[in-house]
Amino acid sequence: MLGGHDDLDVVGEAADGREGVRLAGELRPDVVLMDIRMPRLDGLGATRELHARPHPPRVIVLTTFDADEQVVEALASGADGFLLKDTPPPQIVEAIRKVVDDEPMLSPSVTRTLIRRLRDAPDDGADAAAAAAARLALLTERESEVAEAVGRGLSNAEIAAELHLSVPTVKAHVSRLFDKLQVTNRVQIAILVHDAQKG
Repeated sequence: MLGGHDDLDVVGEAADGREGVRLAGELRPDVVLMDIRMPRLDGLGATRELHARPHPPRVIVLTTFDADEQVVEALASGADGFLLKDTPPPQIVEAIRKVVDDEPMLSPSVTRTLIRRLRDAPDDGADAAAAAAARLALLTERESEVAEAVGRGLSNAEIAAELHLSVPTVKAHVSRLFDKLQVTNRVQIAILVHDAQKG
C-alpha cells in the first residue's frame, strides 16, 4: 500500500509494541502507524512512550474499533491521527502526509464520536470553563483567532484563507499554540476552546 509512493519510505516493521518503540528509537521515522492491539505493549502504551521522548514521531493509530474511550485515550497519549483499519488505502496515505504537515487525521466516524462525546459530556461547571479560558488568555489576539479556527475543525489551508495568512504562518501559529497551551495535538486545542465557550 505504501511502497508505490515516491515520497514515502517504509523504514521498519515491528511485531509488537515493545519492538515498535525500540525500532522507532533506532530508525527515527517521521510517522509511525500504530495498531492498538499488540502483544507485550499495546498501541496506547507505545504511543505514550514515543510521545515522552524528545522529537517524537507523528503517530497514527489504526484500529478495528472506534470506541469512545480508545479514541480519547489515543489522542491524550499523543496520537496525531486515529483511523479505522477499513479506511481506504489512499486515505491512509493522505493521513500520513497530513500529520507530517501538523494536521490531524481522524476517520469521519471518529470525528463523530469525539463531537458526540463533547456534546454529551456532563457539565463540569464553571471551574473547567474558567481553567480553559485562563489558558487561552495567554494567547495573542492572532493566536486566539487561530485557536478558535482550529476549534471549528478548519485545516491550515482553510485557516490561512479565512484569516488572510500564508499556510507557513498558520503552521507557525499552531506550533506556538502547542507550546503555550501545553497540548500535543489539534484536538486538544479544540477541546480547550469548547470548554472555554461553556463559561
